[in-house]
Amino acid sequence: MGEEKFDAIIVGGGLAGSTAAYVLAQEGLEVLLIERGNYGGSKNMTGGRLYAHSLEEIIPNFAEEAPVERRVVKERISMMTEQDAVTMDYHSPYLAETGSDSYVVLRGEFDRWLFNKAEEAGAIAAAGIKVDKLIMENNRVTGVICGDEEMKADVVILADGVNSLLAEKAGLRKRVQPSQVAVGVKEIYELPAKVIEDRFGLTGNEGAAWLFAGSPSNGLVGGGFLYTNKESISIGLVLGLENIGESDKTIEEMLISFTNHPEIAPLIKDGKLIERSGHVVPEAGLSMVSTLYGDGFLICGDAAGFCLNIGYMVRGMDLAITSGELAAKAVLAAREKGDFSSASLKSYKELLDKSFIMHDLSVYQNFPAFMDNDRIFNQYPEMVSNIMKEMFVVDGKPAVPLRKKAMKHLKTIGLMNLVKDGLKGVKSV
Repeated sequence: MGEEKFDAIIVGGGLAGSTAAYVLAQEGLEVLLIERGNYGGSKNMTGGRLYAHSLEEIIPNFAEEAPVERRVVKERISMMTEQDAVTMDYHSPYLAETGSDSYVVLRGEFDRWLFNKAEEAGAIAAAGIKVDKLIMENNRVTGVICGDEEMKADVVILADGVNSLLAEKAGLRKRVQPSQVAVGVKEIYELPAKVIEDRFGLTGNEGAAWLFAGSPSNGLVGGGFLYTNKESISIGLVLGLENIGESDKTIEEMLISFTNHPEIAPLIKDGKLIERSGHVVPEAGLSMVSTLYGDGFLICGDAAGFCLNIGYMVRGMDLAITSGELAAKAVLAAREKGDFSSASLKSYKELLDKSFIMHDLSVYQNFPAFMDNDRIFNQYPEMVSNIMKEMFVVDGKPAVPLRKKAMKHLKTIGLMNLVKDGLKGVKSV
């Protein structure tokens, strides 16, 4: 293998890397896909929710063969205090229509399937191999070094996750800052399918996605999530890394408080904890996107910073898949010209700019700054909970007009703060 030159070497067997390998192998290129874990997806715990549109364009009807868990037909968003929860629920068949549907997935299984699809298409899929560094010749990436072995290629695609140390060590991108990432922690509780369906009001392969703001993050930027799998529930937290040391609770304590919350505990009651994991995820949106291409290389997926968190929706998988596809298309265009220079591979950025990836990241580029507001995770959940209490608790005391009750709680935040936060929120979306 060391003497062979590949058309492309792809580092990272997650969604972005495996997609790029699949597309290139389908076109007959000699592709080497390298994954550090024992199999594709063995290190991945993200999510998970996959918006289907991106992979549907590459592998039509993929859900018929892929190991998806449930198709999401219920969206829930809750604002939580230590004891209360105010929830908005959206249940609609529109969520399940082909092209706008989404699936709950277990990344270890799903990524492994896509990794194997790339191998079936003709890529050499090598798992359990660590890439130590990139080969640089005259400021150009020409291959990779794994232990004592060197492997050359016309182009190298880096899809090695949010901490792309290979690109950083080679001076191809700046170091990721704590303000740009979050730490995600997740537990999986095993429960019978019938129990899950009864507790969440689901039938068949229907699934639910639920996001939480307020007490789960203990006042930090972040929140909780819950996804229904076939026979288990994925539940966890995503917390901004920059200020995590300022919390009076550890991540472990926050997760325990969340799973013990009166809204959550009944949902996982009698569930068997079968997995616990943690991971760093990109969080800063467009501002995190840096170097995407150069002489002999491209960067895609989490390594490029492609993730979109707008509070009520978190997207990363569809961005990763499409960025891998577009990286492959840029390589194919460069191969036709026989030119893998930065000037030729610039077509990758041009494809990205025409895609939903850069469009959506641009639309919501101000949202991370809007979310950096303590009131969103402390005062607003408390305010909403108190207003709900005034509306629904009947204790025999003389009635007070609801407007007066609500105003009392609005004033705890300050009317000017409400106006400023409202305007900033509207502008950010």
